[in-house]
Amino acid sequence: MEVILKVEGLRKDFNNVKVIEDWSFSVGKGERVALLGPSGCGKTTFLRIVSGLEDFQGKVEVFTDKIGYVFQEPRLIPWKTVTENLMLIRKDPDRIASLLEKVELKGFENHYPWQLSEGMKQRVNFVRALLVDPDLLLLDEPFDALDLKTKMKVMDLLIDLWQKRRFSIVFVTHNVKEAVFLSERIFLLSGRPSKILDEVKLKEKAIDFTDEKLFRLEKMVIERLLSLLR
Repeated sequence: MEVILKVEGLRKDFNNVKVIEDWSFSVGKGERVALLGPSGCGKTTFLRIVSGLEDFQGKVEVFTDKIGYVFQEPRLIPWKTVTENLMLIRKDPDRIASLLEKVELKGFENHYPWQLSEGMKQRVNFVRALLVDPDLLLLDEPFDALDLKTKMKVMDLLIDLWQKRRFSIVFVTHNVKEAVFLSERIFLLSGRPSKILDEVKLKEKAIDFTDEKLFRLEKMVIERLLSLLR
């Protein structure tokens, strides 16, 4: 499989405090991979490293320039409307309108961020990342501000777009169910200093949040993680 992201011996310190210690793994083109770990274990820091926003020790190679990044917070420019924020990424009104409709934001094109709920702003955040037609999509715990219905709709949109374009996804989270639903492989992380404890390959996939496979796979991952932490 063609590799889009390769990590070897990655280490990261903040003021002599070890955060990431000796991560090594790769992500293939079209793969969906999750990094599952507790708060403070370097998940967001890792995505910033991949994006070129943090220095580090070790080796990180990214074999594409087309990277979409869904931040934990929307980070929208407050004095620009939804459409104006998105036009900064791609001046394609038809594509913008299509994606906004898919995340149920049709009619909010001319609203300012302060006029939107946190969940609505986060959906704009998703649209912004998807507008670059990414080869590699980075997801930084982006579902926390979404209610269950909207979360499922956005996840379904991601899966639908992935099936059409087969971009790679690196999803960092502390939520086991979300990791199982979105990913094909899950790397289990320890607390700080963070190490990769194990890799779980999911040989079957749930079709939605009510699929009994999801609960069975979630239980399997939780049991594996608990066994590693004992």
